[in-house]
Amino acid sequence: MADKKTDKCIEAIRADKRVEAVSADKRVEAIRDHIKGFPSGPGLYFMKAAGDRLLYIGKAKNLRSRAGSYFQAGADILSARGPKIVEMVARVETVDYLETKSEVDAILQEARLIKDIRPPYNTSLVDDKTFPYLEITTRTDFPGVYITRNPKSARSRLFGPFTGVKDLRAVLVVLQKIFKFRTCNLDIRDDDDKRRFFRPCLLYSIKQCTAPCAGRIGKAEYKGIIRDVVRFMQSKRSAVLRQLKKQMDQAAAALDYETAAVCRDRIRLIERLDRRGTVEGNVQPEVFASDPSEALAKLQRILGSDQPIRTIEGFDIAHLSGGETVGSLVKFIDGRPFKSGYRRFRIKTVKGIDDCACIKEVVSRRYAHALAGEELWPDLVLIDGGLGQLRAAQQALEEMNAPMPKLASIAKKHEDIYVWPETKPLKLPPTSPASKLLQYVRDESHRFAQHYHHILRKKKLLNEK
Repeated sequence: MADKKTDKCIEAIRADKRVEAVSADKRVEAIRDHIKGFPSGPGLYFMKAAGDRLLYIGKAKNLRSRAGSYFQAGADILSARGPKIVEMVARVETVDYLETKSEVDAILQEARLIKDIRPPYNTSLVDDKTFPYLEITTRTDFPGVYITRNPKSARSRLFGPFTGVKDLRAVLVVLQKIFKFRTCNLDIRDDDDKRRFFRPCLLYSIKQCTAPCAGRIGKAEYKGIIRDVVRFMQSKRSAVLRQLKKQMDQAAAALDYETAAVCRDRIRLIERLDRRGTVEGNVQPEVFASDPSEALAKLQRILGSDQPIRTIEGFDIAHLSGGETVGSLVKFIDGRPFKSGYRRFRIKTVKGIDDCACIKEVVSRRYAHALAGEELWPDLVLIDGGLGQLRAAQQALEEMNAPMPKLASIAKKHEDIYVWPETKPLKLPPTSPASKLLQYVRDESHRFAQHYHHILRKKKLLNEK
């Protein structure tokens, strides 16, 4: 009798496994059929589990080919990509995509999304490493040209971010040979008469710098060189490319293949200057963060807090005419973004345009976890908006019988800062470090909400086509 029961159990287990195998095969086949409709151009693909939970973000030159490679029959994913990706593929229920204009756009958008959303199966790009810029210090007497991940001044002229620092370093050498600008960090002033006694470096001797450090060029003439560099970076660089191609053809005709190869490599490097985004379109907020210690001390005094302000959480809402509404939460610790604490919320209970109701929903959902003792309370909750949005956040916490943290809001139009329960805005000078920090938190919550919102919006437009 016991043997019969055991045999039945074994057969039931085998039947369950056969059902699971058939179900898995149907799931994979459905995903393959879906991916066949993907475009063959560049973009991002999104691996999602049940409940639309994002597992992985990837970039591709060819979306259809790259996304489909995970689900090819007979593909050895374990050897090619490792056990973690095998585990992910087993959980995938759907695959979505977002087409981009170029591979460069895909690279930059992938990096930003991974930093913001932090999908569990993305292991690279989750740190604070940033893409480099080309910085020209145009407001100085003798501007320098530098490659940097942390611009020296907000008044500098920036180009980028660039996707490859190695190519950027190589092209900077080529540009310096053409324009002869300085790349040193010397403090060179036009009113310094002692410059004429200064001995220039080797770059002047090999004709790669005009030596403003030694007074070998005037301020006006040097500024003209910098204007040419800026124009070159803004344009298609056709004049320089034509000149290099002419030199390459002449060298090849004279059988000077070494010189022709040098010209060819320079042409390729200059063409790679287009492998970049824009300062405004590919925001890297961590690049422009300043030392927040003074701001935090002043913020503590302004709020009248007995304890230091260490944790700030900022909220914002984004929508398109009431549709695809999302909320964002960003967390700052000691005045710096803490990306692991970022969250995004699809609004569930509010229909149409009602930012206050949306703020109320998001704040309630966020602090239900803190109220249950699962997370710590912040020192300051900052709302993007005016008195109405601030009041909505206060009501949400009050209705939850939650301990009231410091509450503030900051409105965009006049940068008015309200601190609950006061109804009149604080009068802070625009240069105040505390004001700048609050604006930084507000801008980051706004950027995070808008970025996620635009993804949902693009996805909706793609599905409607």
